[in-house]
Amino acid sequence: MKRSLSVLAASIVLSTNAFAASTPKNIIYMIGDGMGPTYTTAYRYYMDNKQTKDVEPTVFDSILVGMAHTYPDDDTIVTDSAAGATALSTGKKSYNGAIAVNSDKKPLKTMLELAKHKGMTTALVATSQINHATPASFAAHNESRRNYDEIANDYIDNKIAGKLPVDLMLGGGTKYFVREDRNLVAEFKASGYTYSDDISNLDKIKSLPALGLFAPVAMPFAIDQHPDRLEKMTDKALSLLDNKNKQGFFVMIEGSQIDWCGHANDIACAMHEMHDFANAIKVAKRYVDHNPDTLLVVTADHSTGGLTLGADGQYRWERDVIKGVSASAEVMTKQMLANDDIEAIWTTATKLPFDNQTKLLLDQAKSQGEKELAQAIKSIISKASFTGWTTSGHTAIDVQVFAYGKGANQFTGSQNNTHIADKLISFIKK
Repeated sequence: MKRSLSVLAASIVLSTNAFAASTPKNIIYMIGDGMGPTYTTAYRYYMDNKQTKDVEPTVFDSILVGMAHTYPDDDTIVTDSAAGATALSTGKKSYNGAIAVNSDKKPLKTMLELAKHKGMTTALVATSQINHATPASFAAHNESRRNYDEIANDYIDNKIAGKLPVDLMLGGGTKYFVREDRNLVAEFKASGYTYSDDISNLDKIKSLPALGLFAPVAMPFAIDQHPDRLEKMTDKALSLLDNKNKQGFFVMIEGSQIDWCGHANDIACAMHEMHDFANAIKVAKRYVDHNPDTLLVVTADHSTGGLTLGADGQYRWERDVIKGVSASAEVMTKQMLANDDIEAIWTTATKLPFDNQTKLLLDQAKSQGEKELAQAIKSIISKASFTGWTTSGHTAIDVQVFAYGKGANQFTGSQNNTHIADKLISFIKK
């Protein structure tokens, strides 16, 4: 009996030591909003070198470890970004629209809050407004994702052990931080934060704490402006976080607008967002290579748009058509509504022919209004590239899980999205 107890004790010590040995000091958590499996597949073909016989793998292929289930805490099966992010930040399911609160609208402790309480440095990076659903679900608590002002207030008011919850925030959202009723930027400055509202001056942020708000709401689509903005913000965030704290850091980085391009059914827009996100992952992966006590986990909250490769019964997907598009449908629509020379705008922005059929479709749509014109532009591009869409909303498909670095082996296989959070929280708690 004594021998059995000693063997059991030894095994517990060994397992405890093994867990401690695999516990990362730093955690980089990256979320591709709306990035279902078809997006990473499309990106692989989009980036393929046509001069070679094989289709080259991407950074996503190099760190793929599993899949995650995304359903919320209701009967809908299809999650929104708020419920999805709440599951990914707290390890608890909630209802669509919930920002780190449970189904009774009671606050749930997030991993960022736990990290801050443990003395870790914390950061949020997004291409949306920084108080949008995904980043909000890591540092705020609200019954509705639409309460943007209240969520922004939480970034000041939701103190952890008397301290502001997030040491670094980079994204959009000045509209919500500089308001008639409250100037949060002034409050952050008074709390010692460096502030910038120009991404061109990102290098001028030299130390923490810091706040960068680079657009009134969300930053422009990558296809239209600053195509490498997430890559640059990721590089800046990691350089600021690097070795500044013996307790390590936690950062959540969101590729926010993969989702928005998916909602719009704009395939060229989506591929540019994927490219920026992929390059940001490469930056993070290089950081892990130089800092082996760091864990990188990448996933999605859900998939958007019901994207398919191969439409209209054709066994083909024309990525070169998509490569030729240099503006979002949103921008093309505004240009065409403001200018009578639709042909010049179309041929410059899409490299597609302006034949009689295209002219007829665009002229007719323009006469009907902005929404119809945008839809016509996207439909022509999708048809020419054999891209299919089933919805302008989200879908319930499982999403991929990617991991790299210390503790990455904990994320293999099929799992609930809450299990990703549970494992990261266990690392933070040590």
